[in-house]
Amino acid sequence: MEKFFNEYTSNLKKSIDSLDQEVLLKIIKVIQRAKVEKRYVFLIGNGGSAATPSHSAGDWTKELRIKTIALTDNASSVTAFGNDTSYSNIFKGQLETFLEKDDILIGYSGSGNSPNVIEAILFAKEKGSTTIGVTGNYKNGNGGILAKIADHVICVQTDSMEIIEDVHLIINHMIKEYIKKHKIL
Repeated sequence: MEKFFNEYTSNLKKSIDSLDQEVLLKIIKVIQRAKVEKRYVFLIGNGGSAATPSHSAGDWTKELRIKTIALTDNASSVTAFGNDTSYSNIFKGQLETFLEKDDILIGYSGSGNSPNVIEAILFAKEKGSTTIGVTGNYKNGNGGILAKIADHVICVQTDSMEIIEDVHLIINHMIKEYIKKHKIL
């Protein structure tokens, strides 16, 4: 059993160490700009990646005073759009109401191929918003479609969906703590 834990933590450490720090800094600057310009940061994700937007919005709203909204948290809107239009429209439908030009949309998808995240990112780009993709190298997909269409992409280099999701939350905390430590506010 000990071998399993060692392999898991080793893969987790390797994935964290392989994060592109230059991309992280670019994302931090985008988030900083959103705060200064009083823009909204919308966060979306599918499946296990739906929890990270909620956590991130809580952290960034409370600790950084950035206007962040996790569109995953509005169960009534999510289920209404899913039922009345299509599941791929659950985020885009909400963004059609809320998103303004120059707002930020961050999409979390371990595979990078979640249709609801892709539809929302494409809509945000059409609207003139900055898009960020937080994805993974799931089953050698190199970040999927999300990595090809988002303006800024951070891709966790592993095929383990669990580790991708672990690192996505770590990315949230790294961004928050970097901004706090460097007083970029």
